[in-house]
Amino acid sequence: MSTATHRPPLTDWTVVVPALALVALVLSWGRDLPGFAVGLVALCLAGAVLAAVHHAEVVAHRVGEPFGSLVLAVAVTVIEVALIVTLMADGKSGSSTLARDTVFAAVMITCNGIVGLSLLVGALRNRVAVFNAEGSGAALATVATLATLSLVFPTFTTSKPGPEFSTAQLTFAGVASICLYGLFVAVQTVRHRDYFLPVATGSGAGDSEDDHAEPPGSRAALISLGLLVVALVAVVGNAKAVSPTIESGVAKAGLPHAVVGVIIALLVLAPETLAAVRAARRDRVQTSLNLGLGSAIASIGLTIPAIALASIWLTGPLVLGLGATHMVLLALTVVVGALTIVPGRATLLQGGVHLVILAAYLFLAVSP
Repeated sequence: MSTATHRPPLTDWTVVVPALALVALVLSWGRDLPGFAVGLVALCLAGAVLAAVHHAEVVAHRVGEPFGSLVLAVAVTVIEVALIVTLMADGKSGSSTLARDTVFAAVMITCNGIVGLSLLVGALRNRVAVFNAEGSGAALATVATLATLSLVFPTFTTSKPGPEFSTAQLTFAGVASICLYGLFVAVQTVRHRDYFLPVATGSGAGDSEDDHAEPPGSRAALISLGLLVVALVAVVGNAKAVSPTIESGVAKAGLPHAVVGVIIALLVLAPETLAAVRAARRDRVQTSLNLGLGSAIASIGLTIPAIALASIWLTGPLVLGLGATHMVLLALTVVVGALTIVPGRATLLQGGVHLVILAAYLFLAVSP
C-alpha cells in the first residue's frame, strides 16, 4: 500500500472510520447493549483496526524503522494499560488477576502468534525468512527477563502468602521493568539501531512501493499520529464495550472466565498483528519481529510499573504469579524462540511451531 505524501481529506475512510468508532465508543461506554448495537460496535472496531494499521504505516514511513514499529507498540500498550488500571479500580470480580492474565495473554499472542504468522508469511514468500539475530535475540532476552521477574517470581516468593508480591517486591519489579524497557528502547533506537533494521536478502527484500515513494510531510505524519491514537483508543474501548456480550457468551458456553481476557487481548492486539503480517508480505520480517517482541516488552515493561504505582490507592489483592501450566508454556515459548532466532533464518517449520504453541495456550484456556 503506497503512503500518501499529503494529509488525507476529511472524507477519506481513514479519517471517517476512526471518528465513527470513537463516537460508537462514547455512545456505548458503560451501557448494556442490545444485539444489533453490539454488531455495530464490532464493525466499528474492525474498521478502527484497519485505520490504525494504515496510520501506523504512514507514521512509520515518515520516521523510519525501528521507530515506526515502536510507535504502534507503545501507543496500543499505553492505552491498554490505562484500561487495565481503570478496570482494576472498579474492583469487579476477577480484577485481582486482570493484570496477570492480560499481560500473559499479550506475551503468548505476540511471541507466538505475531512471530509465528510473520515467519510463516515470510517463508512462504521467499522459502526462508531472514532477519537480524542480534536485535531479535536482544528483544527475546528482554521479554524472558521481564516475564520471569514479573510473572514467575511472585509464585515462589514467601514474603506474602499466595502468588503475590510484597510492597517492596512490587516496587522493585516496577522500577526494574521500566528501567529495562527504557534501556531496550535506547538500544533499539539509538545505540544499535542497525540491529533492528530489515535484512536484505538479495532478492528485492524490502523493495516495495513505500521504499521509493516520497515520505509524507511532517504535517501529514502528525495528523496520522493523532488519528492513530484515536483509532487505538476506539479499538481498546470498543473491545471493552463488547466485553459484557463476550462474558455472557463465555458463561453460557460453560468456559472459564479467563477466556474473556484472551478474546479481548486478541482484539486489542489486532492492529499489531495485521501490521506485522503486512510487513512480512513485503519481505520485512525484521519489522514484524520488532512489532511482535516489542509489543511483548512494552506490555510488561509499562503495565507492571503502572499497577505498582496504582497499588497505592487500589484495594484488594494483586495476583501476578502464574500457575504451573502457564509457566511451562512460557518456558517453552522462550526456549523455542531462542532456537528460532539464533540462526537469523527461519522456515515454515519454525512459524508452524510457534503457532502450535499459541494454539496450545488457547486450547488450555478453554479446557484447563
